Amino acid sequence: MNRIKDAFSHGKAFIPFITCGDPDLETTAKVVREAVKNGADLIELGIPFSDPTAEGPVIQGANIRALAGGVTTDKVFDLVKDLRGDVKIPLVFMTYANVVFSYGAERFISTCKEVGIDGIILPDLPYEEREEFEPVCQKYGVALIPLIAPTSENRIAMIAKAAEGFIYVVSSLGVTGERKEITTDIGAIVKVIRENTDVPCAVGFGISTPEQAKKMSALSDGAIVGSAIIKIIEKHGKDAAPYVGEYVKSMKDAM
Repeated sequence: MNRIKDAFSHGKAFIPFITCGDPDLETTAKVVREAVKNGADLIELGIPFSDPTAEGPVIQGANIRALAGGVTTDKVFDLVKDLRGDVKIPLVFMTYANVVFSYGAERFISTCKEVGIDGIILPDLPYEEREEFEPVCQKYGVALIPLIAPTSENRIAMIAKAAEGFIYVVSSLGVTGERKEITTDIGAIVKVIRENTDVPCAVGFGISTPEQAKKMSALSDGAIVGSAIIKIIEKHGKDAAPYVGEYVKSMKDAM
């Protein structure tokens, strides 16, 4: 878990999200390496799932393409094993409880530890049900990263107190996707988090421009971007890596 702490120890963290296997796993590996080269501090790797309830149309499309291409959880683990040959920054999985549950929680989380995954984010796992996975995560030293949403209100302190790794602050109601503006009072949410924990927090959902990244990271410890990156990959396919690298650099520079 110290690797995650390190990601936030030298200024604001920029966190790209990449769906594994869209358009194929070789491209995912190139995109990850290019993002690291251009300043990404931590990377969220999406394990494709057939019913990604937190995702908007862009990331849903990436999930469908990856699954159609034959991506499995085991192939994603192999990808991480390969990346860990040279990628030193923290890598976390973003997926759904069913993916972990059907693989077998103990087997999934112990394999995360083995291949070098630092944490997992399960957007469909309510705080009250974290007991399903938390003891196994603690056993293997894999952070179970919580989400705090604009609707969390009186639960923010409770979630923050139990947090490990970092806290994913959801900027807007609804699903992932680019937004023209973010109207949630992020400052107020972060204030409550800061009063209850020193675990860092990063803002995601809806961030796509350098201006938004700068604004959100000024209020928190970092910014998470998914849909805007997936759009670049969708546009450029197997040649996407350098374009993603340029985008990551522009976001990191702004922050």
